[in-house]
Amino acid sequence: MITTTQSAIRGVVEEFVREELSQENAQIAGAVWAMLDAGGKELRPRMTMLAARAISAQAVPDPILASYMELIHVATLIHDDVVDNASLRRGRDSTNSVHGNRFSVLAGDYLFAWVFKKITQAYDNPVPTILASMLSEICNGEVKQLRASGNLALTRDEYFEIIARKTAELFAACAEVGAIVALQRTAGASGPHVRDHPVVRALRSYGWAFGMAFQVRDDLLDVVASESAIGKPAGSDLRERKVTLPLIAALESGDAAIREQAARFFAADGTAEQRELESLIAQLRGGPAVPQTKRAISAFEEQARSALATLPHSEAVAELQALTRTLSEYSS
Repeated sequence: MITTTQSAIRGVVEEFVREELSQENAQIAGAVWAMLDAGGKELRPRMTMLAARAISAQAVPDPILASYMELIHVATLIHDDVVDNASLRRGRDSTNSVHGNRFSVLAGDYLFAWVFKKITQAYDNPVPTILASMLSEICNGEVKQLRASGNLALTRDEYFEIIARKTAELFAACAEVGAIVALQRTAGASGPHVRDHPVVRALRSYGWAFGMAFQVRDDLLDVVASESAIGKPAGSDLRERKVTLPLIAALESGDAAIREQAARFFAADGTAEQRELESLIAQLRGGPAVPQTKRAISAFEEQARSALATLPHSEAVAELQALTRTLSEYSS
């Protein structure tokens, strides 16, 4: 499955370069290639293809649709790095650090537009509607996260709302559209009502819970993992003044020292910032933040497993269960 997915993604990007950008803007094509060549688990296209197979053993997964979902993800990463002023992505120079912010914004916009043009040409409703709504939710989540920057009063529920929009919604859409396209092609079903098919609803619920666990895990790794493990400097989220669950959990404990340290860090700049960051990370690693965040990951992981448990057993469902188990793997 992984090989098939990687081959499909490379194929659609080659088509993109050959038919759309080779004579229009080779620089954008190069930026997309660099993002893909930097690696990644390609979880979103894998989920899209597995969801199709979960509909029926006779369903033929759509590698092109899966590739489009990965390219949407790439576009969001290009924009994220601009918003976060990030210099690294997956251990390599980010698009904005190589080409600048103005180019990166336009490259991400172009990629979004190209993918949605292709999707509206090739897929019936409700697929374009789902993906348009998904993109709106992602942007909404990013704006909410930006507005919450440095807010030590951010609640756990507010944090969950942010990551549901900016991360979980894309995973949910991957599972949902993969299932819907398979249903359209195997059963001849069409129209908005296919979203209410029990298997489609279960797979969307699975994708959402998986995405929630994935983002919380990513936020935990930012605190506990090394730079070599996550491909960017440890504490990047904190450096960008993002308030994520590990910090929220630590603040919920009522530890005055943690709150004072967080306030000092958020007020620091220059050489003092790195010193205060290291001190804050050390306190987060040694307090209740890590075990509480792991419990939140496990809770969302259980939601994902429960959604899959409602589906008939199949090889695809077993693969999705195996994919879910990787969420419990941590780096330290």
